[in-house]
Amino acid sequence: MDLSEYVDALRRSLTTAAAAGTEQTQETARLLGDTIEPAVRLAVTDALSAMAAEITAAWDGGLVDIRLRGRDPEVVIVPAPDPEPADQADDRAAEGEADDDGSMARISLRLPESVKSRAEAAAAAAGVSLNAWLVRAVVAGLRPTDPPRSGRGPRRYSGFARS
Repeated sequence: MDLSEYVDALRRSLTTAAAAGTEQTQETARLLGDTIEPAVRLAVTDALSAMAAEITAAWDGGLVDIRLRGRDPEVVIVPAPDPEPADQADDRAAEGEADDDGSMARISLRLPESVKSRAEAAAAAAGVSLNAWLVRAVVAGLRPTDPPRSGRGPRRYSGFARS
């Protein structure tokens, strides 16, 4: 969503309101209009994010998200996944994956652009969304791992030695 149109409309409104004032007021309005763009973009993006959160809360199962592409917000609609058949849920339980209560938590994750690009490429290669890929990565990272070896214990050597 290109916000330039809205930023320009705000600039025009500011200069129109200042036109009734003195020359100094008009110059101040012009300077404000030239520097207001980042604040307007942030405020509009925050408002869109709040609206998306309200829609998501009212919508059964789906997700409405606001993502930034460069400087412009993008609305992303993710429909609710199809319910998992009971036999697949049983398979997951047998594999040791714990069922959660189905609630979702929302976080904001800041990544370097290069890491984000690599994650998007990995998600695309896996045929899943970036969000699904990140969830899988977090779940994999939370699996218990073998404790690190202390360096003691049975060792196996092969070969020969010469003295």
